[in-house]
Amino acid sequence: MQNHRDIDFEPPWAKAHIDFRYQKAPFIRPTNIYLYTEGKSEVSDQNRQERPKSKNYAYLRRTFDFMRPYSRQMVIFTIALLLTSAATLSIGVGLKFVVDQGLSAGSQETLDKGLALLVGIVVFIAAGTFVRFYYISWIGERVVADIRTAVFSHILDLSPGFYETTKTGEILSRLTTDTALLQQVIGTSLSIAIRNSFSLIGGIIMLMVTNVKLTALVALVVPAVLIPIIWYGRKVRKLSRESQDRVADVGSYAEENLNAIRTVQSYVHEDIDRAYFNRNVENAFRTAMRRISARAMMGSAIIFLVFFAIAIVVWVGGRSVITGDITPGELSAFIFYAVMVAASVGAVSEVLGELQRAAGATERLVELLSMEPDITVPVSPKSMPTPASGAAEFDNVTFHYPSRPGMAALSGLSLKVEPGEHVALVGPSGAGKTTVFQLLLRFYDPTSGAVRIDGMDLRDVNPREARTRIGLVSQDPVIFAADAMENIRYGRPDASDEEVRNAAEAAAAMEFIELLPEGEKSFLGERGVRLSGGQKQRIAIARAILRDPALLLLDEATSALDAENERLVQTALERLMVGRTTMVIAHRLATVVNADRIAVINDGHLVDTGSHDQLIASNPLYARVAALQFSTESREDVEITE
Repeated sequence: MQNHRDIDFEPPWAKAHIDFRYQKAPFIRPTNIYLYTEGKSEVSDQNRQERPKSKNYAYLRRTFDFMRPYSRQMVIFTIALLLTSAATLSIGVGLKFVVDQGLSAGSQETLDKGLALLVGIVVFIAAGTFVRFYYISWIGERVVADIRTAVFSHILDLSPGFYETTKTGEILSRLTTDTALLQQVIGTSLSIAIRNSFSLIGGIIMLMVTNVKLTALVALVVPAVLIPIIWYGRKVRKLSRESQDRVADVGSYAEENLNAIRTVQSYVHEDIDRAYFNRNVENAFRTAMRRISARAMMGSAIIFLVFFAIAIVVWVGGRSVITGDITPGELSAFIFYAVMVAASVGAVSEVLGELQRAAGATERLVELLSMEPDITVPVSPKSMPTPASGAAEFDNVTFHYPSRPGMAALSGLSLKVEPGEHVALVGPSGAGKTTVFQLLLRFYDPTSGAVRIDGMDLRDVNPREARTRIGLVSQDPVIFAADAMENIRYGRPDASDEEVRNAAEAAAAMEFIELLPEGEKSFLGERGVRLSGGQKQRIAIARAILRDPALLLLDEATSALDAENERLVQTALERLMVGRTTMVIAHRLATVVNADRIAVINDGHLVDTGSHDQLIASNPLYARVAALQFSTESREDVEITE
């Protein structure tokens, strides 16, 4: 057996791959290693480049599903939009009337009536604009809130295997940045696009009604306007997607470093991390500027072409007024509609970039929402027997992690744990002990064979129902950004304060909780940064005690405790284990010598089972480790590590 200093700590369920975002850096820090699937770091980057481009706005149609419940607000918005658009178009008719019947005819009364009518139209437009803006903004906020809820709800159901190959920063970027972009588009840009599209169509119709000859002249510029829209539009779509990915890189790297701030500072790595972060920020900035430049060029080209055409129209129309072919009122109305059409084209082209970005953002969200969980609820789930006994069974189980399909994490493993039995799992690193726990929690399904709890195949029951029977205390406890009581209550949200305190007492946690600045209400910090490793572990143990599970899984639950606290917690755990099934992953044999059975696992196979004394006599691997750990001549704390 190897000394603990020589043991390979690579987990059995994944291979580490360097994130190649940092491949040009002079030094690769350990925290830049992600648990990707075999060969997935390169594939992930390729997938990001090979994702379908949003060449149309089909992805935006998915947002209609979220708008459908708010049809009443959509109807009000649409009516207000149509009425204000029609009122705006009527201004040109009123302008023609004022110029021809008032100014040209020299009629003061007609002029007054015409101006009063125009003022009335403007007041109506202002009121309609308020209604239109309020309701479309409400819809935008409401829809985005629903999308965020739907996305978060969905990603909570995705199996842990998904998170082994997907960066949390990218998911957060989709949940925040992409949805914020959708809110801007639905609440503002989409309204602008629809309103100006109506104005564009209506303006073109009114141009033709006013003067066909001048309209034909305006039409000559349309192909010249469409060319830059199409060409620059494709470029903007590509750069928009790339810009969002670069922003995600920035967030991912920042999150990684902030979560590991103590490691960063202890290794005096601040300057190097600043350089890496600045490089990511500059990459995002350069990509964003390329996108902005493309959008600016598109807008400038369109505006120049449109208003150059208007200048030509004014010149040609002025000559027609001089020759008497058209009236001054007709020219005034035509110029008004021409400006309206030009402004509408410019606004639509400006919003086009936002809509293209929104299409890219929606694609990313749809991609996430379309991700099917590996672990699903059966169509007709069977009910588990009550009361729960906590019996666990592995029946000839073979399992391959998706990231390592060519290597079996478990191979033909059969192990039955009776209700109330205390079974310890021991074995070298990568033997498959943690895999046993992950299959019991149904984070994965076995490749072959069956995993059962209380006699029920986990594939036949609702995984949530099965998990409610299990309490887990891991070697690396998770502490949430809340106070101590809420962290313990996580094990059973409906528990009373007294029950939470009793669980804390049983785990020897109250003694340090009471010493915190605000006692039970003290904020523990992000990931429990205000606690020591042993204190975190006792919070996690109290959480499991409060849950009162039928099946208790302990992954070296006392590993982070000093000798005194280990004794206290071990005593509490022994009380907790009475009358319930317990499975323990053992690093130190001294903690499991009194187990009912010890299962020795190596290379995914169950090598042997028995009591401590039986295994010393029958199993060379176990006997060797026991001799090293319990020998009075050895002063090293030799461990069997997972």
